[in-house]
Order: sequence, then C-alpha cells, then structure tokens
Amino acid sequence: MAAIITLITDFGTADGYVGEMKGVLLSRAPNAQLVDITHDVPPQDIERARLTLARVWRRFPSGTVHVVVVDPGVGSSRAALAVSSDERFVVGPDNGVLSPALFVAGARAVELQTPSTSSATFHGRDVFAPAAAALATGTPLDSLGRDAPSPIIHRTPEPVRGAGGSLHGQVIVVDRFGNGITNLVGLRGGTIELGELRIPIRHTYGEVLRGEAVAVIGSTGFIEIAIRDGDAAKVLGLRRGTEVTLARG
Repeated sequence: MAAIITLITDFGTADGYVGEMKGVLLSRAPNAQLVDITHDVPPQDIERARLTLARVWRRFPSGTVHVVVVDPGVGSSRAALAVSSDERFVVGPDNGVLSPALFVAGARAVELQTPSTSSATFHGRDVFAPAAAALATGTPLDSLGRDAPSPIIHRTPEPVRGAGGSLHGQVIVVDRFGNGITNLVGLRGGTIELGELRIPIRHTYGEVLRGEAVAVIGSTGFIEIAIRDGDAAKVLGLRRGTEVTLARG
C-alpha cells in the first residue's frame, strides 16, 4: 500500500505554494498518495490548525504522514519537528500546531535539520516536505534529527465549574458555516447561556424554526452554537473566546 501524506496549510490555492510542496513530495516519494485536508486555515492561525489536526490525524491509517504548515515564525529560531505518535507521523513547526500528536503516551519528536540552501520563508517546501517524503518511504525517525525533549504544546482551555453544576466555557473556533464550536463537552439536555440569550440543546439543527438559535452536540463531541439556515457568528457576534455557559436542566 502506498504511503499517505496529508497536507494542512494556510497557503490557499491561488499562488502555487501547495503545488511546489507537492512537487517535492512526489519527486522524493513518487508512490505516495497526497491528501489535501485544507489549505484554507486563516493566515497564521496556529490554533485553528491545531484543532484541524486534532480532528483528522487519527482518522487515517497507520503509517500516514501528516504535514502541517501554519508557520508565522518561519526562518526564526523556532524548531522544525517530525513526530512519531500512535503509529503515525506529523511534521511541522514547533509552535503548537503539532500538539494533538504530542499528547499521546509514547510520542517522540526530533528536531529537523534546516539545510543552508533552504528559503528563510518557505520551510514547507524545503524542510517539511523532504522530511515527510523521507518518512513515507521508510526512513527512520531517528535519522532525521536529534531528540526534541520539550516541544511546544498548546491545550484547549478547560471549562470552569460554576454554581449549580453549571460550566463556564468559550467558543474555540468558528467554522465556515458560522457555527461557534465551544469547549463544552456535550451532555443530554441543558441550555447554553450566551449573555442574556438562552439557547436550548437539541439533537439536530432542524429542531428549531428557521432563523432561531440552537445548540447541538457536534461531530467533534463538543457543543456548538448555530442559527438554523443562518450564520451564528454574524447574528450572535460569536468569535474565538466568546464566553458561554452550560446550565443544567
């Protein structure tokens, strides 16, 4: 079976950056299957990239190599990493985007060498793609660099327990539909409090009238706030960090 290499970037598709990376990958791992997860991470949005990786990386078979290039510190002293975790590999900058793989017991990270010929502005092409191709073709992790004992790890904020069993949380990402995904883990029943607004938790979006606010347990397992057939971010002013409360009953 050909190795799978996935790509998560903030490059978009207008400028050819993704194409250059794919050219390097296929030149060095010609039998690899390349999968575009997304190239529409908002520019420099490390947290959005981290959450995207968290959602997808274990959905792929053992041996998959995930490449994440959302790298506002490119060319600086920040390290470049390759990580082995749960029989998969993740390659990218040491800025927190690789955190989902680094949490796993037994995960190992090595610091990649940056060739002197590398562009200071395009490590995706010159550092990460060659490393990913090497892993996809069977090169051992240890041969790519020295151990990175303290990689940067970002964590999703934990909800805070309040009076009466309530939980105070926040929106951690707004998706392309305008839904606000929170850090509150879904439970049966309850109400989401957003300022003075009380939003019922339902099973599906369709259980309220068109244009009404609804909270559902999304496919991530977290509670998300939506407007049926609308954009909750625009209507309710949701953004990352918006405070919400889960009230029981």
